[in-house]
Amino acid sequence: MDDGGKSPKVAVLIPCYNESRTVAGVVSEFRRYLPKASIYVYDNFSEDGTAKAAKQAGASVRSVIARGKGNVVRQMFYAIDADIYVMVDGDATYDAADALRMVDTLVEGKLDMIIAVRRERSESAYRNGHRFGNFVFNSIVKLLFGSTFRDIFSGYRIFSKRFVKTFPSMSNGFDIETELTIHALTLTLPCAEMESDYFERPKNSYSKLKTCKDGFLILIRIIRLLKEVRPMFFFGVIALILFLLSIGISYPILLTFIQTGLVPRLPTAVLATGIVLASLLSFTCGVILESVSQLRIEVKKLHYLQIKHANNEF
Repeated sequence: MDDGGKSPKVAVLIPCYNESRTVAGVVSEFRRYLPKASIYVYDNFSEDGTAKAAKQAGASVRSVIARGKGNVVRQMFYAIDADIYVMVDGDATYDAADALRMVDTLVEGKLDMIIAVRRERSESAYRNGHRFGNFVFNSIVKLLFGSTFRDIFSGYRIFSKRFVKTFPSMSNGFDIETELTIHALTLTLPCAEMESDYFERPKNSYSKLKTCKDGFLILIRIIRLLKEVRPMFFFGVIALILFLLSIGISYPILLTFIQTGLVPRLPTAVLATGIVLASLLSFTCGVILESVSQLRIEVKKLHYLQIKHANNEF
């Protein structure tokens, strides 16, 4: 991790909420494997002494009032200046020993994001609901956005400065990982995945992720991002559904009209006409918004290209 005698500045970012039992160990482990890195713990107003434990372990501790991991990540990315960013959860489930390897890979490969693909070290590391949800949402993102990532919900990631400083975060909660992934896919940024051990949570430590509630929020975030990033696809699918519905409703009426020259069910004919018009309107919206979306992507790419990579090369 050397660039002409000058090492990139590395920041370890640890978002936390009620992780007093584990955060000190996480800080110590990353201090061990990344001794020159600056370590920041962003406490989401925990109620169990997380900030105190992190401070005693030697981390720089800052607080974020607004609840939710997305709010914490947005504040971290805005406030911290570095060349390389290591983001990891404070629950002691990720392996700090892989951090240096991932940082070196990002710098040498001129990458913008590396996702640590979780390799379970025990059957109980994952809850069944989380395992199933991870599979489902990975499949959805792959289908809708052409993703090749295997673990879009991993909380252990390495970022370049130009990724962090050009990421327009809108998420508030656990849907932040989805937004990070889709941002990379939208701008076709150079990214990679590397396997890393994933451990069971220590005793008396519990996950803040609520399977059903947060799963629903993640699904809504995917739909919103699909509308913003691929509006032609989004509104085109709606237009197709409405068009097929109108055909299904109007077919008996058209058949009767051809045979008799009469329109026996006028209200149904009016309904079918209205649905066809809605279909055309949806398609038109898709065409217009596709142009707007492409312009936004071009602006994002230009902003991204203004920031050099950690190896001082574009």
